[in-house]
Amino acid sequence: MRCSPSHPEHNGVQGLERALRDKPDACILDIGLPDMDGNELARRLRQHPETAGALLIAATGYGGVQDRENTLAAGFDHHLVKPIDSSPLVDLLAPLRPAGPD
Repeated sequence: MRCSPSHPEHNGVQGLERALRDKPDACILDIGLPDMDGNELARRLRQHPETAGALLIAATGYGGVQDRENTLAAGFDHHLVKPIDSSPLVDLLAPLRPAGPD
């Protein structure tokens, strides 16, 4: 799995640039970013071949029905509401983990 959990980006433009460079298998995106919202970032990620197939997980404080519909329409695969319970997140990322000894 290609990822950089210890080096997050803090705005959409930098996140997009990094994702296009690093080609991650998964991206966990906040919706409330300072320069573009996470929905717009998800739409842009889906437009590029380098990131079109990445697992996109919305991590947000917005949990209403319309918020969930908006994230799915933007291209997210999953919508998790903060505070995020780690168990569902681990389950979502587990299929991306390479097989082998722990």
